[in-house]
Amino acid sequence: MQVELKVNGKAVTVTAAPHTLLVQALREHLKLTGTHVGCDTAQCGACTVLMNGKAVKSCNLLLAQAGGSEVTTIEGLAQADGTLHPMQAAFKECHGLQCGFCTTGMVMSAVDLCRRRPDANETEVREMLEGNLCRCTGYQNIVKAVVQGAAAMKA
Repeated sequence: MQVELKVNGKAVTVTAAPHTLLVQALREHLKLTGTHVGCDTAQCGACTVLMNGKAVKSCNLLLAQAGGSEVTTIEGLAQADGTLHPMQAAFKECHGLQCGFCTTGMVMSAVDLCRRRPDANETEVREMLEGNLCRCTGYQNIVKAVVQGAAAMKA
Protein backbone atom coordinates (compact mmCIF):
# COMPACT_ATOMS: atom_id res chain seq x y z
CA MET A 1 0.00 0.00 0.00
CA GLN A 2 1.14 3.58 -0.65
CA VAL A 3 0.50 6.32 1.87
CA GLU A 4 1.08 9.99 1.16
CA LEU A 5 1.76 12.39 4.00
CA LYS A 6 3.92 15.34 4.87
CA VAL A 7 6.81 14.66 7.24
CA ASN A 8 8.82 17.54 8.65
CA GLY A 9 7.46 19.82 5.97
CA LYS A 10 8.23 17.52 3.01
CA ALA A 11 5.71 15.52 1.00
CA VAL A 12 6.55 11.82 1.11
CA THR A 13 5.02 8.60 -0.17
CA VAL A 14 5.67 5.48 1.87
CA THR A 15 5.12 2.04 0.38
CA ALA A 16 4.52 -0.44 3.18
CA ALA A 17 2.39 -3.34 4.33
CA PRO A 18 -1.10 -2.44 5.62
CA HIS A 19 -0.16 -3.39 9.20
CA THR A 20 2.85 -1.00 9.30
CA LEU A 21 2.83 1.30 12.30
CA LEU A 22 3.61 4.99 11.92
CA VAL A 23 6.70 4.59 14.13
CA GLN A 24 7.98 1.82 11.85
CA ALA A 25 7.43 3.93 8.75
CA LEU A 26 9.30 6.86 10.30
CA ARG A 27 12.24 4.81 11.56
CA GLU A 28 12.59 2.08 8.95
CA HIS A 29 11.26 3.60 5.74
CA LEU A 30 12.16 7.27 6.22
CA LYS A 31 15.24 6.70 8.45
CA LEU A 32 14.04 9.24 11.03
CA THR A 33 15.37 7.40 14.06
CA GLY A 34 14.86 10.18 16.60
CA THR A 35 11.41 8.74 17.29
CA HIS A 36 12.04 5.86 19.66
CA VAL A 37 10.24 2.58 20.25
CA GLY A 38 9.95 1.91 23.95
CA CYS A 39 7.07 -0.20 25.12
CA ASP A 40 5.10 -0.92 21.90
CA THR A 41 1.90 -0.40 23.92
CA ALA A 42 1.54 3.43 23.94
CA GLN A 43 2.41 3.57 27.63
CA CYS A 44 5.87 5.19 27.70
CA GLY A 45 5.62 8.06 25.19
CA ALA A 46 9.07 7.56 23.63
CA CYS A 47 7.42 7.35 20.19
CA THR A 48 5.52 10.65 20.49
CA VAL A 49 5.36 12.81 17.35
CA LEU A 50 3.12 15.68 16.32
CA MET A 51 0.39 14.80 13.84
CA ASN A 52 -1.43 17.84 12.52
CA GLY A 53 0.06 19.72 15.47
CA LYS A 54 -1.18 17.33 18.15
CA ALA A 55 1.01 14.93 20.15
CA VAL A 56 0.29 11.30 19.27
CA LYS A 57 1.99 8.03 20.14
CA SER A 58 3.19 6.70 16.82
CA CYS A 59 3.50 3.09 18.04
CA ASN A 60 -0.27 3.04 18.41
CA LEU A 61 -1.20 4.32 14.95
CA LEU A 62 -1.13 2.57 11.63
CA LEU A 63 0.69 4.38 8.86
CA ALA A 64 -2.59 4.33 6.91
CA GLN A 65 -4.24 6.37 9.70
CA ALA A 66 -1.65 9.10 9.12
CA GLY A 67 -2.36 9.33 5.40
CA GLY A 68 -2.82 12.95 4.32
CA SER A 69 -1.57 14.22 7.66
CA GLU A 70 1.33 16.47 8.54
CA VAL A 71 3.75 14.71 10.88
CA THR A 72 6.56 16.43 12.74
CA THR A 73 9.30 14.38 14.36
CA ILE A 74 12.09 15.59 16.62
CA GLU A 75 14.24 15.98 13.49
CA GLY A 76 11.73 18.52 12.17
CA LEU A 77 11.67 20.85 15.20
CA ALA A 78 15.00 22.62 14.76
CA GLN A 79 15.41 25.27 12.09
CA ALA A 80 17.20 24.43 8.83
CA ASP A 81 20.34 26.21 10.07
CA GLY A 82 20.47 23.97 13.14
CA THR A 83 19.02 26.48 15.60
CA LEU A 84 17.19 24.48 18.22
CA HIS A 85 13.47 24.87 18.83
CA PRO A 86 12.92 26.76 22.12
CA MET A 87 11.79 23.54 23.82
CA GLN A 88 14.87 21.64 22.64
CA ALA A 89 17.06 24.49 23.89
CA ALA A 90 15.31 24.48 27.26
CA PHE A 91 15.85 20.73 27.68
CA LYS A 92 19.53 21.26 26.91
CA GLU A 93 19.91 24.26 29.23
CA CYS A 94 17.97 22.70 32.12
CA HIS A 95 19.57 19.27 31.67
CA GLY A 96 16.11 17.76 31.23
CA LEU A 97 17.61 14.44 30.19
CA GLN A 98 20.01 11.76 31.30
CA CYS A 99 20.16 8.70 29.08
CA GLY A 100 18.13 10.55 26.43
CA PHE A 101 15.84 7.67 25.47
CA CYS A 102 12.62 9.40 26.53
CA THR A 103 13.78 12.88 25.57
CA THR A 104 12.40 13.04 22.05
CA GLY A 105 8.94 11.96 23.19
CA MET A 106 9.07 14.35 26.14
CA VAL A 107 10.06 17.27 23.90
CA MET A 108 7.32 16.52 21.36
CA SER A 109 4.69 16.18 24.10
CA ALA A 110 5.94 19.37 25.73
CA VAL A 111 5.66 21.34 22.48
CA ASP A 112 2.02 20.31 22.11
CA LEU A 113 1.34 20.89 25.79
CA CYS A 114 2.78 24.42 25.66
CA ARG A 115 0.89 25.33 22.50
CA ARG A 116 -2.36 24.33 24.22
CA ARG A 117 -1.52 25.63 27.71
CA PRO A 118 1.27 28.25 27.43
CA ASP A 119 0.86 29.33 31.05
CA ALA A 120 0.83 25.88 32.65
CA ASN A 121 2.42 25.77 36.10
CA GLU A 122 4.70 23.00 37.37
CA THR A 123 1.84 20.95 38.80
CA GLU A 124 -0.08 21.12 35.52
CA VAL A 125 3.04 20.23 33.53
CA ARG A 126 3.55 17.14 35.69
CA GLU A 127 -0.07 16.10 35.12
CA MET A 128 0.08 16.72 31.39
CA LEU A 129 3.30 14.72 30.95
CA GLU A 130 1.77 11.75 32.74
CA GLY A 131 1.81 9.63 29.56
CA ASN A 132 5.59 9.98 29.15
CA LEU A 133 7.86 7.86 31.28
CA CYS A 134 11.44 8.60 32.27
CA ARG A 135 13.45 6.08 34.25
CA CYS A 136 16.43 8.34 34.96
CA THR A 137 15.69 11.93 35.94
CA GLY A 138 12.96 12.01 38.55
CA TYR A 139 11.27 14.58 36.30
CA GLN A 140 12.39 17.72 38.17
CA ASN A 141 14.64 19.00 35.39
CA ILE A 142 12.14 17.91 32.74
CA VAL A 143 9.41 19.99 34.38
CA LYS A 144 11.81 22.91 34.75
CA ALA A 145 12.71 22.60 31.04
CA VAL A 146 9.07 22.53 29.96
CA VAL A 147 8.25 25.65 31.99
CA GLN A 148 11.32 27.45 30.56
CA GLY A 149 10.55 26.20 27.05
CA ALA A 150 6.96 27.42 27.32
CA ALA A 151 8.16 30.90 28.26
CA ALA A 152 10.57 30.92 25.31
CA MET A 153 7.85 29.72 22.93
CA LYS A 154 5.61 32.60 24.02
CA ALA A 155 8.37 35.17 23.43
